[in-house]
Amino acid sequence: MATYEAAAYYFPNYHRDKRNDAWHGEGWTEWELVKRAEPKFPGHQQPKVPLWGYEDEADPAVMARKIAAAADHGLTAFIFDWYWYEDGPFLQRALDEGFLQAPNNDRLKFSIMWANHDWVDIHPAQRSRPYNVQAEGHISEKCFVEATDHMIQNYFSHPSYWCVNEGLYVSFYEIHSLIRGLGGIAETARILQEFRERVRAAGLGELHLNVVVWGLQILPTEQKIANIHEVLEQLGLDSISSYVWIHHQPLDLFPETDYGAIREKSQLDYEKFTADYKLPYYPNVTMGWDSSPRTVQSESFEDLGYPYMATLAGNTPQAFKLALEGVKAFLDRGMTQPPIFTINAWNEWTEGSYLEPDTINGMAYLEAIRDVFGGRAQEGEGASTKKTLER
Repeated sequence: MATYEAAAYYFPNYHRDKRNDAWHGEGWTEWELVKRAEPKFPGHQQPKVPLWGYEDEADPAVMARKIAAAADHGLTAFIFDWYWYEDGPFLQRALDEGFLQAPNNDRLKFSIMWANHDWVDIHPAQRSRPYNVQAEGHISEKCFVEATDHMIQNYFSHPSYWCVNEGLYVSFYEIHSLIRGLGGIAETARILQEFRERVRAAGLGELHLNVVVWGLQILPTEQKIANIHEVLEQLGLDSISSYVWIHHQPLDLFPETDYGAIREKSQLDYEKFTADYKLPYYPNVTMGWDSSPRTVQSESFEDLGYPYMATLAGNTPQAFKLALEGVKAFLDRGMTQPPIFTINAWNEWTEGSYLEPDTINGMAYLEAIRDVFGGRAQEGEGASTKKTLER
């Protein structure tokens, strides 16, 4: 029987951070956008209201409930969107103070995806372009070494750090940004190899270096690389993955594109990407899409490009369950070893893709994962966890 790995991306903008204090005012978090979201067309369900309230994810007790819910419903790992710019870290407290200090963090693996994209002023985004870049995603070799030393010293020795094929899993969101900052493909390859050597020298074994790939630009500063196969080979990476379906599939109907139609196209991508790439490809399941909370709510909602773009309609828990059954059927064909898939996302509330319970669907999306892949509640633990979740 296959041992499936279900890893959900975790977006950590729901705790206080000094950069957000400077940009948006003291105490601001992205919950403010969630609270203020409005319907943009007839039948549009906004705002989304979290069943657990507008929690501080840097609180270990808050994170403990998330870990319990994830583990009980069949998730095996959180992949934290992880930010480190030239002048240091950003949004790290959810992991460093929340997850790593949670008393039950042995129940769920964690890893990091270096979200090395430009941080732009889209919280919320005005209709006018271009957006102001608040932090640039490309970084120097000095910054890369500082950031990866932080990983080595603070994450990799933790017993819950996620390993894939016996390598510590580290993913990069924008490979082109990494290459640009480090001075080209050859220099990037050297620096990545030296990263591996520093991990070995620390007695931590091997790395598993993953890169997110896609064919469509979503965020305003995202780019794509034409000769991606050659680049991946030269960099000596270990695997590739996707972040979200809409990186590969355009949402052609505005303001709503059918979730089922995108699901069917995305499931065809699993075999396509597995065949196209020499590296192992880990498929993605996306729960939904609605980036309208990141728009200025008083402005007209038109098809202008992210975040003024189409939403996914019909992404019910039942439709999501069909997507999970589809990825399970693909993994059962044995082309992906180990049988890993990613989920977008645990908590992308302002992009409409979240597993955390809301006041309309409750735990139904998590229950869909449990129904397809099985939960992992420890004996006597499930009932008490359920009571905690429902408080």
